Amino acid sequence: MPYFAHLFEYPQNLDGGGLKIAIVMSRFNRNIGEGLLSAAVAELRRLGVADADVSLATVPGALEIPLALQALARSGRIDALIALGAVIRGETYHFEVVSNDACRGIMTVQMETGIPVANGILTCENDDQALARMAQKGVDCAQAAVEAVRLKSAIQTRARC
Repeated sequence: MPYFAHLFEYPQNLDGGGLKIAIVMSRFNRNIGEGLLSAAVAELRRLGVADADVSLATVPGALEIPLALQALARSGRIDALIALGAVIRGETYHFEVVSNDACRGIMTVQMETGIPVANGILTCENDDQALARMAQKGVDCAQAAVEAVRLKSAIQTRARC
């Protein structure tokens, strides 16, 4: 028997019922963003999140996503957030700046507000890579958002016991 068999493990919980989820999507590379969005919304529905409990904010590009996430997180009306977009490598260093700073901004929002944020900003070499990944990434983000909210709640509940 493994040494960790007697440890308490928080169970995975993908029950989205009653959760309020906000999505922030970049309009840059819009077709990829909409593919991510379609997959994420379909998965949220499958997990039990009501359509009325899902909201969408669109922003010009990936660098604008963190500010919208922060405003939504601070609203007090959202249980989890999903960031969606695509940054495609070009011929300049701009790809690295946008990718790194958008990710850093997302993590800052999550850590400062305590609201889980699923990062669905694809960073790809070309459009084909992004198109190939968008459906699965949308599903993954929906699941991560719901699971993170439920895990946070379970941790808080256990800490009070």
